[in-house]
Amino acid sequence: MTSKEKRRIFRRSLVLQIQVIWPVVSGVIAIMIGLGLVIGLIEDWRPGEALYFTFVTGLTIGYGDLVPRHMPSRVLAILIGFSGIVLTGLIAAASVQALRATEAPRPDHRDSKEALDRR
Repeated sequence: MTSKEKRRIFRRSLVLQIQVIWPVVSGVIAIMIGLGLVIGLIEDWRPGEALYFTFVTGLTIGYGDLVPRHMPSRVLAILIGFSGIVLTGLIAAASVQALRATEAPRPDHRDSKEALDRR
C-alpha cells in the first residue's frame, strides 16, 4: 500500500471517527464555553477574555495572564480543566483509531479470489 493510499484511508477514517464522537465533543465544548462565560461574569472579564481563559485552561496551557480570584470561579476553572482533558482524550482516541485503520490488513483482489476458490 502506498503512502498516498494510507493518507486517504487515514483521512476517511478520521472523518468517520469525528462523526461518531461529534455529539460528545460538541457537548464538552459547549460546557466549557458556558463555564468560561460564567467565570467571566464573576471575574468581570470581557467575553473575549473569558473565552481566551477557557481554552487556555481547557487545553492545559495555563499562561497565567488571567487568573480567577474568586472561589466559585476557581472551582469552575477546575471543571474546565477536566473537560479539556476529556476533549483532548477524545481527539487523541479518534486519531489513534484512524491510524489503526491504515495498518489493518486489506486483502487485495488476488487474495480474495484464492480464498473464495478454497471454499
